[in-house]
Amino acid sequence: MERNRDRRDREQKRESEFMEKLIKLNRVSKTVKGGRRMSFSALVVVGDQKGKVGYGMGKANDVTDAIRKATEAARKAMFAVNLKGTTIPHEIIGNFKSASVVLRPAVPGTGVIAGGAVRAVCDACGIKDIQSKSLGSKNTINTVKATFDGLENLFSAKKVASDRGKSIKDMWG
Repeated sequence: MERNRDRRDREQKRESEFMEKLIKLNRVSKTVKGGRRMSFSALVVVGDQKGKVGYGMGKANDVTDAIRKATEAARKAMFAVNLKGTTIPHEIIGNFKSASVVLRPAVPGTGVIAGGAVRAVCDACGIKDIQSKSLGSKNTINTVKATFDGLENLFSAKKVASDRGKSIKDMWG
């Protein structure tokens, strides 16, 4: 009895440290011999608002099951993003299929200037100051994947300096 309560408390603590954001819930249908069979697909972004973020998709016959599956997939796919204070270290363009997302660093106090899907990703990641522009496809799923492509390809000055075998002071003169 006591052990179950401790486990439940730990799970609730783990749940509360992550921000979960449902970006898209879609009703999909499959035509079978007896008619149409309806199910739901969900796209969820999960982040700790300290630089770790992930996304996941889930599909089930029930809305709550689809969201749960998407959340579990998002937690498994989390990765750390290189941040510079409250923004990103440099401008980058993320691409996925025909969707492109331009992410630009912004000075403190600017806020998140982004559309729906990109804004949700930035909020979950903990980015407070950024400018973005979504180009090409307006498909929400592809836009999220393009945003993640851009965030995955960010690099820090320390990493570039170590790859080149120099110190940060040598790099910037």
